[in-house]
Amino acid sequence: MDSIIKGVLLVAFVIICVLLVLLVLVQDQDNSGMGGLLGGGNSAAFGSHSASVLTKATVVFVVLFFVVTFAIAKILPVKSDSTDADMLSAAEAAGKVEAATESALPQASESKWWDDSAKEGEAKAETEVKESAAAAESASKQ
Repeated sequence: MDSIIKGVLLVAFVIICVLLVLLVLVQDQDNSGMGGLLGGGNSAAFGSHSASVLTKATVVFVVLFFVVTFAIAKILPVKSDSTDADMLSAAEAAGKVEAATESALPQASESKWWDDSAKEGEAKAETEVKESAAAAESASKQ
């Protein structure tokens, strides 16, 4: 029963999206469209001119779009917040991976990759500077 409701909502969502795009594309370019409701040049305050059928239909489809979108968000399953440890234990239970020991997993306190990479970068930069200085000296001597 639940999968039928999901299917109907998804089909309705696609149909509403297509019809909404078509309604917006069909509307006039003058101020009688949805954009003219807020920024109409010649109309009175708050759009006192009567709305056309296209404008009313667009408003109805926008409301339907939001209702169906929120219904789909409420019904579809939510991604669980599982941690890496949870996924590793589930994979071990399924026999997909070998059981990992505590020492095999990197610990946050043991590994400071940012410090190691910074030291390596500094050492590499110093070596390059020394090599370029030596090359400059040998070039000046010749």
